[in-house]
Amino acid sequence: MVSLRSKAAPATSEIRVGLGKVLLVEDEALIRETVALSLADEGFEVLVADNGQRALEMLTGSADQRKGAIADISLIILDLMLPGMNGLDLCRLVRHQGMDVPILILSAKGTETDRVVGLEVGADDYLTKPFGMRELIARCRALLRRYQSKTKPDSKSVLKFEDIALHTNECQVFLSEKEISLSPKEFKILELLISQPKRVWSRDQIIDQVWGYDFMGDNKTVDVHIRWLREKLEETPSDPKYLKTVRGFGYRLG
Repeated sequence: MVSLRSKAAPATSEIRVGLGKVLLVEDEALIRETVALSLADEGFEVLVADNGQRALEMLTGSADQRKGAIADISLIILDLMLPGMNGLDLCRLVRHQGMDVPILILSAKGTETDRVVGLEVGADDYLTKPFGMRELIARCRALLRRYQSKTKPDSKSVLKFEDIALHTNECQVFLSEKEISLSPKEFKILELLISQPKRVWSRDQIIDQVWGYDFMGDNKTVDVHIRWLREKLEETPSDPKYLKTVRGFGYRLG
């Protein structure tokens, strides 16, 4: 489990190593330093912040900052119980501003409801305190592998199903010729379903295809993304025309 013996880290600092850049948002100083030093030992470059507002400023900053070192953050590790702006609110703002960076939540709250809420606001993974450092590092690496993997090229540039048209090269989706804004994960799920209409995909199969086989989070994240897709594509999300649930099996298109 996380050791609390180390000397407290500064509330905002940078440990330069040169691999992927991680933003660690944690208000408990001893945990903050222990995790930061462990990540640095693994080869990550670590930025730390002790509250949500400071982290948001580091993520958004000025136009000049966005062109510089802050712009290439590869992963956010986010505590939920933060002073001022809490972790859930920060996660919502990050996703609302269109930042497609993996987010790993750390929290002492470990109920199923807590985990689902974290995934619903846009987190990619959820780890309960106290945690093993090796598991934390493994989850970080898994998240980065998924986000860094390249989408396989598709021989078809436009995939269609009834009133839906998905343009793979342009990453655009149109419903009855009206463009629909989707997140990257929503786009990939729809691309998977529309590539083989009527085929039933289980949650695990969707995770393997969209997130990667080494996904270590909760498969309920698939349900969350399907619900978001229905809200954007379906006239009546509770009675979907396109995204069908096959009880006991998974999801299909049509």
